[in-house]
Amino acid sequence: MMRRALLPLLAAPLLSLPAHAAEELPLWEVGVGVAAVSFPDYRGSDRQRVHALPVPYLIYRGDFLKADRDGIRGVFFDSDRVELNMSLAASLPVDSDGNGARRGMPDLQPTLEFGPSLEVNLWRSADRQARVDFRMPLRAAFTVHGSVRHVGMVFTPFINLDVKDPLGQHGWNLGMLAGPIYGDARQHRYFYDVDPRYALPDRPAYRASGGYGGSQFIMALSKRFDRFWVGSFVRYDNLSGAAFADSPLVRKKSAWAAGIGMAWVLGQSSTLVRVED
Repeated sequence: MMRRALLPLLAAPLLSLPAHAAEELPLWEVGVGVAAVSFPDYRGSDRQRVHALPVPYLIYRGDFLKADRDGIRGVFFDSDRVELNMSLAASLPVDSDGNGARRGMPDLQPTLEFGPSLEVNLWRSADRQARVDFRMPLRAAFTVHGSVRHVGMVFTPFINLDVKDPLGQHGWNLGMLAGPIYGDARQHRYFYDVDPRYALPDRPAYRASGGYGGSQFIMALSKRFDRFWVGSFVRYDNLSGAAFADSPLVRKKSAWAAGIGMAWVLGQSSTLVRVED
């Protein structure tokens, strides 16, 4: 169960794009920026840190590969109401020596997650300024530092609301999502197991099981100006009832995370493509 607070902000440049029906937009846009984010070391950690991170700004509007307001994805199937895409996610490492709950335990390595996502449009407004989707990403997770190791499967179904020009504020984009998180036993054990050799009087040995991994709510707000983009997000996590909630590594059952960033658009394609909502 990775530190997904990072992901909305790194994807936030993608949320800034207006996507009204039948627009002609550049095939690609690139830029770079910086963000400040604050979130726990991992879901359930009582250590909150602030990170300064680079923010890549990448837009690509190809027929199959797309990097846009919905993330970086390969589009396998696309109809008026249903899409089958490729879903990606990632996490940063955790230094266990700096985390009281994990002291003396191995560090958590950065991970990469990828897999299919079935997305169903439930509703869209007549002017296409707002839409509600049900998204069902299923991803396999792997460590990406040193030897590659499979660390489980993650399923995160959620309801997603996108609103363009919220409250009449032209050019702004508001995104909100909410839903549960599920992980298999291997995924939960990577983050929440305590091997007997690392057990302490205040940290008994623990073996996690798969299943429900809590719920989350994320809200992101962003805007693309002429040559730069600004965005922010806030996330709330709740681990009540999670399969690993009784792990000694879980110190908090709920937590907030937030971030803000800016990116500068450095270039764009002279080739225009027709973009549907």
